[in-house]
Amino acid sequence: MEKYIALMRGVNVGGKNKVSMPELKALFMQKGFDEVVTYINSGNIIFASDNLDEKKIKEDCEALIENKFQINISIFIIAVSDLMTALNHAPSWWGLDKESKHNAIFILPPATVFEVFEEVGSIKPEYEKVDHYGRVVFWSAPIKTFSRTRWSKVVGSSVYSSITIRNANTVKKLLQLAR
Repeated sequence: MEKYIALMRGVNVGGKNKVSMPELKALFMQKGFDEVVTYINSGNIIFASDNLDEKKIKEDCEALIENKFQINISIFIIAVSDLMTALNHAPSWWGLDKESKHNAIFILPPATVFEVFEEVGSIKPEYEKVDHYGRVVFWSAPIKTFSRTRWSKVVGSSVYSSITIRNANTVKKLLQLAR
C-alpha cells in the first residue's frame, strides 16, 4: 500500500468551490482509501491506496469531487515518498528566512516544469530564488519586495491553471502528518 497526498486546486478560496473537509474525508474512505487525513481547509488530503497508478488515482479523485460537490477542479497527486525525495533535494535557502515567502509550486500534468519556467520567464535574482526537483518548484522571495518578482505574477497567467501552490509550512506539515 502506497501513501499519497492530494492537493486540490482552488477549493474554499474566496467563497468559491466549497468543499467540506469532513465530507471529503468520508468520501475518500467510502471510495476505499485508507488512513485518510485532511489538513486545513484548502484541500489537502493524505491517504493510502493499493493502486499505484497516480494518473488513475487523480482521475478517480477528480470524478469523486465532481460527483459529490458538483465542481470540476484539478488535483495534484504525489506519493509521500516522492514528496519526501523532493524536499530532501530542496535548495538550502528554501523555507529558512522568516522575512521571506517560501512556496512549493506543484506542476499539474500534462504541463511540465520547463513549460511553466518558459512562460514565467527569467527570475529577478535581486528579488527571488527559484529551483526545482521533479514536479515541484521551490520559490522564495522577501515579503518586502514580493510584488517585484516574476513568480508573483504567475497568478492570472496562462500557466496558472497548470499549478497549485502551497507554502513551505503546509508542505512540511503534510509530510509530517503522512509519516
